[in-house]
Amino acid sequence: MSLSTRIFSVLEGVTIAIDALRANRVRAALTILGVAVGVFVVVLISGAIHGINQSVAADFEKAGPSTFYVSRFPISFEACDGTDDTCKYLRNPPISKEEIQTLSALPGIQAVAARANDQGAVTYRQQNIPSPTITAYTANWTEVDGSDIYPGRTFTTAENSSGAQVVLINDEMAKDLFGEVDPIGKQISIKGNPFQVIGVYHYIASFLSGGNGAKAIVPLEAAFRHLGTGQRGIQLTVKPAAGVERDDAIDEVTAALRGERGLKPGADNTFAIITQDKLFETYNKIFGMFFIVMIALSAVGTLVGGVGVIAIMMISVTERTREIGVRKALGATRRTILWQFLVEAVTLTGIGAFVGMFVGWIGTLGLRAFTPLAASIPLWSIGTAVGASVVTGIVFGMMPALKASRLDPVEALRYE
Repeated sequence: MSLSTRIFSVLEGVTIAIDALRANRVRAALTILGVAVGVFVVVLISGAIHGINQSVAADFEKAGPSTFYVSRFPISFEACDGTDDTCKYLRNPPISKEEIQTLSALPGIQAVAARANDQGAVTYRQQNIPSPTITAYTANWTEVDGSDIYPGRTFTTAENSSGAQVVLINDEMAKDLFGEVDPIGKQISIKGNPFQVIGVYHYIASFLSGGNGAKAIVPLEAAFRHLGTGQRGIQLTVKPAAGVERDDAIDEVTAALRGERGLKPGADNTFAIITQDKLFETYNKIFGMFFIVMIALSAVGTLVGGVGVIAIMMISVTERTREIGVRKALGATRRTILWQFLVEAVTLTGIGAFVGMFVGWIGTLGLRAFTPLAASIPLWSIGTAVGASVVTGIVFGMMPALKASRLDPVEALRYE
């Protein structure tokens, strides 16, 4: 078959497939819907995961590649029933102020920023935010967080040590409480306690930071003294000094903490060192499950579409039996008939793929507009969607196409 003949055959198959759509609207719609659902799931979830990947990478880059974290509890997916055998880490003591000071004095460490998370009502006059995120930090938090502060300033070491009731608010909280009014110097209430706004901090909303919601940052001591923030949830972000390898810094921190806690050689650590590698590993495990779900949902949609392809193509073969007989009588080969019906099947699934990609694109734009995810559709997802639709059309269209190609021309011409 020459190239021009093959092109004409493809165009003819597409035209016949479109005619079949018009003649069998309900069956064709179900076929298209099934394929579209499968493609939509692939495009939307891959767009979301792609956005999350970029967001997480940006967060880690902002913290610094050698930065690591010290926590009371490790990251674990192991079953915990509350007993000492399965949940030994529950007996870990919280990180103390003395331990923070010890680690901060280590020669291989540039900065140790402690944080604790809380929530509580924030009000200004008649404006109220029921439960925004309140993060309590030590004064050196800007060394491990790349947020910009303007107008205003961050709090000092002296203000943190004295428990000064000062607060930085993010753009969203400033907008919700003050509108267009300059918030610097204003007094707001946090969990019923007065705090003076000294700065507005700006950051790019991300997956790890929790999005664009209203947030506030207060000195750690102020949170302990005035907000009732629990000290048991303190976490540390540790940044090694210039020229110090991360692993060397981890060894130094581990030795210091074990010494502070009086742990004997061979005893398990009663704290967790969490590196960015470990966070990425945990992240990949979590989103690996999303990928599996994506494949499962896509497979269901593809299967529904494939069954629809078989049904509508079988009906098409039956309705066009005499036409097939005439074509064979005029010299059409089995390969020609097989090719034509496969083109029709792929056209059906291709339309479904186009619909699914379009709706998935709209959904991705929605994610980008209304969530902190910089969702974008990776090229591999488009290629996967197109490839899946073509394979579906060929696999599920093969049976009707073979049936059509094997029809006896004499019997086909007699068909009523």
